[in-house]
Order: sequence, then structure tokens, then C-alpha cells
Amino acid sequence: MSLNIRPASECQFDQISLGEVMLRLDPGEGRIRTTRSFRAWEGGGEYNTSRGLRKCFGYKTGVVTAFVDNEVGHLIEDFIMQGGVATDFIQWREDDGIGRSVRNGLNFTERGFGIRGAVGVPDRGNTAVSQLKVGDVDWDHIFGELGARWFHTGGIYAALSETTPEVVLEAVQSAQKYGTIVSYDLNYRPSLWKSIGGHARCQEVNREIAKYVDVMIGNEEDFTASLGFEVEGVDENISEIETGAFQRMIETAVAAYPNFKVAATTLRRVITATKNDWSAILWHDGKFHESRKYPELEILDRVGGGDSFASGVQFGFMEFNDAQKAVEYGAAHGALASTTAGDTSMATRKEVEKQISGGGARVVR
Repeated sequence: MSLNIRPASECQFDQISLGEVMLRLDPGEGRIRTTRSFRAWEGGGEYNTSRGLRKCFGYKTGVVTAFVDNEVGHLIEDFIMQGGVATDFIQWREDDGIGRSVRNGLNFTERGFGIRGAVGVPDRGNTAVSQLKVGDVDWDHIFGELGARWFHTGGIYAALSETTPEVVLEAVQSAQKYGTIVSYDLNYRPSLWKSIGGHARCQEVNREIAKYVDVMIGNEEDFTASLGFEVEGVDENISEIETGAFQRMIETAVAAYPNFKVAATTLRRVITATKNDWSAILWHDGKFHESRKYPELEILDRVGGGDSFASGVQFGFMEFNDAQKAVEYGAAHGALASTTAGDTSMATRKEVEKQISGGGARVVR
């Protein structure tokens, strides 16, 4: 059984995302604590899926977010423009001069190498998008008048403030009303929930949002921490989950949330920061679909690999409405995104399809 996806002919957008887009400051091969220079990128878990769908797969996408109306805010806007994602739904907040009342988010990120894991130091308190409230966004205009085939948001945005869970609920309920597919990446981050109710609040929020989700994405920690589904078969020392353990967890989750039409995750075995076994699994219509495996995938920058997986899954359903193709496109896109710097994908559709078909890494001339 395929997903009931709105036809492209009646929608101005293939996909819309809701989330924070931060300025990522990357010390390259160095460390945050000792660097004298940073390379600037943009990135955000929800937005990354929109950029991947636009740049890799040619879909028309947009992002709902907010920035302070200053030079940093417009720098991030310019990055979004370069990525081809529509800026129509960006909201601007007046600059108070020093960021006392509202600011733009920063994310200092080093990639890790070998035995040294990647490190992220977000600086995102009191940001413009975290202050959005119910009624600030005209979702009826976006989903009803303009039309979108797919809507994506996630647990990172829901954890940014006391008000963002209500904004997410308002958005997913509106999307459902107009027949837009809703996907949600649980993306559990304990540091984000710490000051707004902790683990208990995380589960309260995500369990309510989950009632309106068609496509749920997350790893074993996400499903356990955010929704309360325990899983056995995880080796914490190597971040590995057995396929069978994930299957049992998803079967439990789907029984609790019969509205889930798809559930998916990447399966990673972290050998070192720069070498992972990589694959993916997806549940749809009572069946599990596994991607081809990418053993000992060499990682340049793992940040955003899961987001590129999510955008590949979205593409697979919107383009083919086929679960096996969705998990293959997701796994290949995520793997390729891990081979380039920055949060966002630099892959092409041709490169993704080459990996799906088993292509190697010979020089292309």
C-alpha cells in the first residue's frame, strides 16, 4: 500500500520544513578550543532535509524559521538562498543591538577523527525562532492556499523553548487537515530538554506530537528517550543496534500509534569517528525494508547524515511511492553526505543512484 501523497500539480511546494537554521562555525581539521579561523556554513536538522531535496533531487522546498534582522541573520539567509530553498516563510525580528532579548543561533562544530569523536557546542539560547508562538505562522495559507505535499519537523525544534511544542502541534494538525504527509525526526538531545522539564517533558511533548505523524524517523535512543519504547540488543560501546531489536521496537511503537504509516532509522556501527558501518531499515504497511549495506564507510563529517537520510526517504516516496526505493535513496544519500564537510548534502541524484546500483569510487572523467 502506497502513501496517499498530494499530487504535485495541486501544490506549489513539494516540501516545507519547520526548524531553526544556525550559523555553523567549523574549525576544519582543527579543534574549536585552539583554532584561529572558522569556516561558515548553515545548518539545522529540519532545514537540512529541505536543502537536500532541493539541491540533490530538484524538488521545490521552503523553510519556516525566524532570524534577527541584522548582518548575521542575513548571512544565514544568503546561505539558504544559495541552497535554493524558498525564503518566503522566514520571519524577521527587530535587532535590539546586543542580543539581550533575541538573537541568531550559532553552532560550533568540529568533525572528529579516528578515536576522537565529533564535538558540537551550540549557542542558541533565546533565538528568534525559539520565540515563535501559536498564531505567528499562517499554516492555512501554506498548506491550504499554496499547498505542500510533505511537511517535516522534529524533536530539536520542539525542544527549543516552552512555546515551540505548541507551534509544532499547530503545524502538524494543519498539515493533516489539508492532506499533507507529516514526517518527524525525533532527534533526542538531552541538553535541549534540560532546562524546560527534562526527560519527562520530552516524552510528554513527543507523545502528543506523535499522534499526528505519518512518517516517524529516529534511532533506538530517540524512540526510547522520546516515546518511552525500550529496546534490547544495543551495544552502547559501539552504538550498534541489531536489526531484530529495531524491528521489535517499531512493532511496539506502531501498535501504540496506528497513525504511523512509515518508521525508519539508519543503522550505524561506530568503529571510529571516521569509519562507520552504515545501512538503514524502514517499516511500511506491515513489512520491513532494508537498504544495501555500506561497510566501513569512511566519514569526513557525520553531522547531517541522518538528515540526508530523511530527505532521501522523502524523495523515494514522493517520486516513486515505493518503500524499498525510499530506504535505498535515504541510505545512499546519507552515506554520501557523510563524505563532505558541512551539515548539508553536496551529492547529486546521479551520484545517489550510482551508489544504489552498487557503483564504486573510481575516478569519474
